Amino acid sequence: MPELIMSNDLLLSILAVTESAAIATTPFVGGGDKYAVDAAAVAAMRSAFESVPIGGVIVVGEGEKDEAPMLFTGDLVGTGDEPLVDIAVDPIDGTRLAAQQLPGSIAVMSIAPRGSLFDPGPVFYLEKLISSGDTHSLTLDVPLTETLLTMAAQLDRPVDSLRVAIQERARNQVYADAVRAVGAHVVTFRDGDVVTALRAAQHGSSIDLQVGIGGAPEGVLTAVAVRALGGQMEGRLAPQTAEESQLAAERGFDLNRVLRLSDLAAADGYFFLTAVTEVSGITSGIDLREVRIHSDNVHGTRSHTESVVISPGGAIRFVSRQRAV
Repeated sequence: MPELIMSNDLLLSILAVTESAAIATTPFVGGGDKYAVDAAAVAAMRSAFESVPIGGVIVVGEGEKDEAPMLFTGDLVGTGDEPLVDIAVDPIDGTRLAAQQLPGSIAVMSIAPRGSLFDPGPVFYLEKLISSGDTHSLTLDVPLTETLLTMAAQLDRPVDSLRVAIQERARNQVYADAVRAVGAHVVTFRDGDVVTALRAAQHGSSIDLQVGIGGAPEGVLTAVAVRALGGQMEGRLAPQTAEESQLAAERGFDLNRVLRLSDLAAADGYFFLTAVTEVSGITSGIDLREVRIHSDNVHGTRSHTESVVISPGGAIRFVSRQRAV
């Protein structure tokens, strides 16, 4: 599989896609309608892709074509030129947060060489295990209690010092119970799966591990960043309905298979994130401010966005830009 190398101009051209999505949400932030937030971001992102000089295919997007009018799985985006790439996108991760003007809402996307990103098909949920590269051989193949004891031994720390992030959902109670059973600390979060995963994947973070069942699209998207940061990740498809399970079986998915990081993201890629609302400590201590819109008689109306780009090898770049709107 060919290596994906992007020039600075191309990186900024692609970053404009997540910036456009974030800017488009501003009339709806705090309005209480998460569907309006999402619709604005999707439309802006699809439009912004039109001028990006790539041949992109959406591997993970808003759903399948009969469910999503734009950015559906299989949708072709960009000008069609090389490089040919796979794209995993979440126009807004944290639509509820944006609708209620709460911190942690982001526009986010990953790009990797064509054929390298895992397609979860009709399955919307993924069991995930994410940590930094400070430990090794952590796996979903063994009970979580055993994983935590192994992690503590590898870090040479007492198990009761471990902090494990778990999304606050009924389906994840079994993970919280397992963490507490060995004396480790549960750090719950309601929304913001991607941002929490980034924290778990970094050396020296306040989160040692993220575990539980969350969105499959977000899992694939996050895998690109985890790979770049040198972290660890495994996943396993976790259908939440009989219909999902049946569709997955009909399409040949093995629901017992543990997906390694190399299965989720088989080649190095790039990760792009723009804050919609404020995001704290997203990576390496970087705090991102919300999208701001300014108007004056000299410059007209301009947007100010703050973003992060993570490149292969773990290079993390903070980008603050103003654009006419």
